[in-house]
Amino acid sequence: MWLLLAFLSAALLGFYDAFKKKSLRDNAVLPVLFLNTLFCSLVFIPFIALSAWAPDTLHGSLFFVPAAGWEVHRYILLKSFIVLASWVFGYFGMKHLPLTLVGPVNATRPVMVLVGALLFFGERLNLWQWVGVILAVLSFFLLSRSGKKEGIDFRHNKWVFCIVLAAVLGAVSGLYDKYLMKQFDPMLVQAWYNVYQVFIMCPLLLLLWWPRRSESRFRWDWCIVGISLFLCAADFVYFYSLSLDGAMISIVSMVRRGSVIVSFLFGAMVFHEKNLRSKAIDLALVLLGMFFLYLGSR
Repeated sequence: MWLLLAFLSAALLGFYDAFKKKSLRDNAVLPVLFLNTLFCSLVFIPFIALSAWAPDTLHGSLFFVPAAGWEVHRYILLKSFIVLASWVFGYFGMKHLPLTLVGPVNATRPVMVLVGALLFFGERLNLWQWVGVILAVLSFFLLSRSGKKEGIDFRHNKWVFCIVLAAVLGAVSGLYDKYLMKQFDPMLVQAWYNVYQVFIMCPLLLLLWWPRRSESRFRWDWCIVGISLFLCAADFVYFYSLSLDGAMISIVSMVRRGSVIVSFLFGAMVFHEKNLRSKAIDLALVLLGMFFLYLGSR
């Protein structure tokens, strides 16, 4: 069950990336990110309020947000800082790089998570899972190499650096999620970390963007709402999958990077990006890797 939820989360993340790319086109990054955090928090505030003031309404359901003190919320606040730092770098990289390149770079994240899971959580993979991991890792590196044909120098491009740093922080967040899901309720973590992000974004917006708003103009795009809705759905399924018995963060993280397939299709059909033939061959390896991961986790 947890693996199927991971695949669902991957598909939702693919739509999230596509809506994010569309929203960031010729647009100011920080206001888009702020609105994303705001809309995500608005999704969860009703559940927080109902759980506190009318607990019988949601008690026993997946949407109930249990009460917790500062000894719990401090861990959730740390999660907010890690995720938001990853998003800031990721959004800037996404704006300036092709979607079919950003996806593969982000897809290196499971490799980092896998190493962390083996070192810190003692997870072990069976033969089929190792085959899936090796194929997926190979395909991700081939996809990244295909991106070089577009004239982007990985060593000297600051936007590539932003994407890589976002991936590293995302891997840290993934490992931290496994720890949080062992200790706390998934809905408690997801609801409150989204709320905290709004308060963290406010000073960033006022100090970094507002004084330069005439140079970095913001325009409204309804795709911004889509970013929040798909992200909330993807994260809800993701957190719930990690809370299930037997869930392995190394596998869940790897499967979620399968979102590159969905974002690739958007990059090809909607954004008309280049070098699609070589990237399509590499994507076939992604699909094959995901299949072996599924076989090994049945």
